[in-house]
Amino acid sequence: MPSNNRRTFLAVSTAVGLGSLTGVSALRTHDTSTTATADDSDGENSLDTWLATANDPQTHRIRDLRYDDPPTVYLGMSNTNSFSPPAIKVTPETTVTWEWISDDVEYNVVATDGAFDSGQPLSEAGETFEHTFDAEGTHKYVSEPYADAGMRGVVVVDTAPSSEYPTVDEWLAGTNGYDGTITDQTDTDLVEITTGAKGNGGHLAFDPHAVKVSAGTTVRWSWTGKGGAHNIEFRDDDFGSESIHVESGVHFEETFSETGVFRYGCKPHHALGHRGAVIVE
Repeated sequence: MPSNNRRTFLAVSTAVGLGSLTGVSALRTHDTSTTATADDSDGENSLDTWLATANDPQTHRIRDLRYDDPPTVYLGMSNTNSFSPPAIKVTPETTVTWEWISDDVEYNVVATDGAFDSGQPLSEAGETFEHTFDAEGTHKYVSEPYADAGMRGVVVVDTAPSSEYPTVDEWLAGTNGYDGTITDQTDTDLVEITTGAKGNGGHLAFDPHAVKVSAGTTVRWSWTGKGGAHNIEFRDDDFGSESIHVESGVHFEETFSETGVFRYGCKPHHALGHRGAVIVE
């Protein structure tokens, strides 16, 4: 969303701190470290707990933006006291911009770990605040006037996975802990991939999620019968199956005769990270 009156605030602390608000002070007593891991799960510090009470109409999943342009988070989108999107993942050295939407409601952006602070709450559509995240870590933040009402967000800073196949890395980023590892099954005539394996918050993963095979290899997908109904749809070619299966067993296989990178996913659970890739060499 473009800014007609763009004024960027320096990311420095001001006289207005989190301790000035009772509700935010209570939050800070539970979050004393400067950073936390992305899978932080100890009680009130957990990201699930933090985002479960976030006052935003969107689904509270961490949106992986590590391969996108530098992101913008909007304050007061659709006349709600919320951040949109409320949870993002970026790479180190990324500059995140927060932009005010409303002229009627005062907001600010203040990190609970003290990493950034936009200053006094203000209300002017088009105003912006920027902060560059230098190192890996997890930064929770609030808007002070509405912290008690749940106006909170998080920026997870994490290095993007890297292999010799960038299209695979981007496709699988944030998927079931993908770290750039490709399972090598070259010179194997038949390779089996589990569909509905444990991962992505349920049985919503392929195992292995990235596999390298030789041309002429047959890949067979075997359903576990868990995680609901799944199918196999390829993004880079017209093979695959729209048929959705719930019961366990082998429901799809393909012999790869040509070299290339073939990305696929389960259509019902694609957005949840149920994605995979076959690399044929």
